[in-house]
Amino acid sequence: MAARKTQVKKKPPQNGEYTAKDIQVLEGLEAVRRRPGMYIGSTDERGLHHLIYELVDNSIDEAMAGFCDHIWINIQPDCRVVVRDNGRGIPVDKHPRTGKSALETVMTYLHAGGKFGGGAYKVSGGLHGVGASIVNALSSETWVEVHQKGKIYRQEYARGKATTKLQVVKQSKYPYQNGAIKSGTITSFMPDMEIFETINYDYQTVVQRLREAAYLTKGVWIQFVDERVDRELNFFFEGGVSSFVRHLNHDREVLHSPPIYIERELEGMSVEAAIQYNESYSEAMYSFANCINTIDGGSHLTGFRS
Repeated sequence: MAARKTQVKKKPPQNGEYTAKDIQVLEGLEAVRRRPGMYIGSTDERGLHHLIYELVDNSIDEAMAGFCDHIWINIQPDCRVVVRDNGRGIPVDKHPRTGKSALETVMTYLHAGGKFGGGAYKVSGGLHGVGASIVNALSSETWVEVHQKGKIYRQEYARGKATTKLQVVKQSKYPYQNGAIKSGTITSFMPDMEIFETINYDYQTVVQRLREAAYLTKGVWIQFVDERVDRELNFFFEGGVSSFVRHLNHDREVLHSPPIYIERELEGMSVEAAIQYNESYSEAMYSFANCINTIDGGSHLTGFRS
């Protein structure tokens, strides 16, 4: 015999009345905190890593637009993460619709970013304009610094809400950053333990994602420092996906060298492909769209195979 505990729901009004007071409005990023799985898939280790990916994808978008060639990722001993780049920096001027700075708008509003109209970014990955705000919503503490035109702008947040006004500061909060770049964005966040089952990042999982990003964005330098294990890795590949294929075949006997490499741009769409045969009988095929691994394939992979 098994017993089942049943939650007693609040009884609806006897007269069946349905009025405005029954409509619940979730303001700001409260909806993200209430249902995080809708935005990052889960609140386990996989969802935790997604926070890093979203910020890195933003920097990759800057690189693919031609405005960034260095990206730094740092995991500190307490699992706080810092992601920075030498791109243009998130705009800090007043947004005409929200009345707040563009930085605060990007960090505290869903679907606010430069990737919807197609003017600021030709290609974009990640959550298409909601990545930074999602990271902010699911972090207990976040701060962002924007380096632009010789000034350093900073704003701090907690669980999706701004806790300070946008300020101009004399020194960067991140000690390795002082004087290193003329422009760019630095984002530091602490995953919220009220949301995630764990805040322990897996070193190899992060390394694999960053290595793939470097292969897919040729000419971009990506540095990863994990202070928890005192390790540093640097990724830089001028050959793009051709270098990726060589990496996949590094411990196999290849039948030809270099890999077959194809790069074309047609009707506003850019395509890269690399092929290298080896002596094994198994096939290893990887496909990506806007630098995002499409593990289930898609029309781009179907077209390639045909």
